[in-house]
Amino acid sequence: MEKLKIVKELKSKDTITRTIRISGATYDKINELADKNGIKFNNVANQLIEYALKNLDDGKKN
Repeated sequence: MEKLKIVKELKSKDTITRTIRISGATYDKINELADKNGIKFNNVANQLIEYALKNLDDGKKN
């Protein structure tokens, strides 16, 4: 599996505003990644979600 690389990306015009609940520890880790990479929290969160979805084991056999 390829490791996730946090990159600076342009904002997507195709966005939806949603409220989610995450643990304080998860928030702190995402916020730290955002600060370290000089990008916004939402950008990091979206990259993490996209990576997880691309690498999800959906249980189907190839």
